[in-house]
Amino acid sequence: MASISPIVNISRQVQIPNFAFAFDIDGVLLRSHDPLPRARKALSYLQRQRIPFILLTNGGGKHESERVADLSESLGVPLDTSMFVQSHTPFADMDQYKDETVLVCGGEGDKCRVVAEKYGYKSVVTPGDILVQHPEVWPFSAHLMSLYKPFARPLPRPIHPTDPSSSLKIDAIFIYNDPRDWGLDATLILDLLLSSAGVLGTISPKNDTPSLPNRGFQQDSQPPLYFSNPDLWEALEGLWGAVTGGERMGVKLNKTVIGKPFRETFEFAEKKLIGCREEIFKETVAEGRLEPLRRVYMVGDNPESDIRGGNTYQSPHGTDWCSILVKTGVHQEGQEPTWKPRVIVEDVYDAVQWAVEQSKWDSRD
Repeated sequence: MASISPIVNISRQVQIPNFAFAFDIDGVLLRSHDPLPRARKALSYLQRQRIPFILLTNGGGKHESERVADLSESLGVPLDTSMFVQSHTPFADMDQYKDETVLVCGGEGDKCRVVAEKYGYKSVVTPGDILVQHPEVWPFSAHLMSLYKPFARPLPRPIHPTDPSSSLKIDAIFIYNDPRDWGLDATLILDLLLSSAGVLGTISPKNDTPSLPNRGFQQDSQPPLYFSNPDLWEALEGLWGAVTGGERMGVKLNKTVIGKPFRETFEFAEKKLIGCREEIFKETVAEGRLEPLRRVYMVGDNPESDIRGGNTYQSPHGTDWCSILVKTGVHQEGQEPTWKPRVIVEDVYDAVQWAVEQSKWDSRD
């Protein structure tokens, strides 16, 4: 009688991708609030395959949890905040200011204050807070007082220019999103950049001193300036030039700008992707067998932000950022992109399929 061989269950070895994706949202996954064709199919495929991805947008003004809930519903794909980076998300990592007093500008009402507090900032002041308590700082917004009063809060300290030791001091300035009252926001920012040590109502004696670096501007412990939205940055550059002489006088506006295409945002996004990957394959991490992330496919519709950022970013980990341009958004058929991607494809699903082929991924479910 012939012996019966035992049944052996041979399972395919679990694949661990050494690549990941970063997707712009508007023009790639959504058009306004409506999902683009095959967007859900692309993301669902990556989730089934356990291939890490994040959504990387220059939008902002709301907390990540709120945006992610909206996106999950629109796309019909489960998402969480670990997979989402908007323009001001990197502010969440700036622990050095979380116990200081910061000015937060932009957005509707005090939504950006709420975001900052959820990031862990303990003393957040908005331009509306200052205007309600000191309307003289910008009398041109007096007609908007009824809009500010419902969300304005008492200031940590009043403004006492003659007694700086007891006056309101701002330690850092953050622009989260488009301001609704450009005049008020720009005036307060300029006043702080010209102040002595960030005390509102003071003027630094070092300003316009030719013997000092930058002619003495921003050389007196003024608060550092952080932008996550380029619109106010461009406007403020013009105002700064008019007040200080700007480039004509050898004066620059010292600031840090984040959001695409700037390095800080892509570095933050890469850190997020590494964290997502380690969470997905935590058993492999525990065993010390997870190899480094070798490539990130940056899928976008805008050559000036998505493609430029992917092309120019130099990863500190040696990760290759490979840019893919889709035709469903800003880029139009027949246009020569100002920043050339590795490849141009029809839509996000084609981008994913091209990328997995490039990475020689066995996509059998």
